[in-house]
Amino acid sequence: MPIYEFKCRECGKQFEEIVLDEAEEVVCPHCSGKGAERLISTCKFRTGGPIVQGSPSSNAVTDRGKGGCAACTSSDCSSCGSGS
Repeated sequence: MPIYEFKCRECGKQFEEIVLDEAEEVVCPHCSGKGAERLISTCKFRTGGPIVQGSPSSNAVTDRGKGGCAACTSSDCSSCGSGS
């Protein structure tokens, strides 16, 4: 079920709504106004590119092909006993 972002043309509030049918009229939950404008949503994603040192994902993977865990900073999981 797609969730869309809308902005009410009457009160100006932004909100999200699950839309099952494109022909369905969206009603503002704040003022009950009709005719809300659908916004273009922004999204974030990560490709399979290299890990950049200092990025949030650099804490999860220490070397290519070697995984770390939240319990330690070692790239060798056998050192903390919680690895595979």
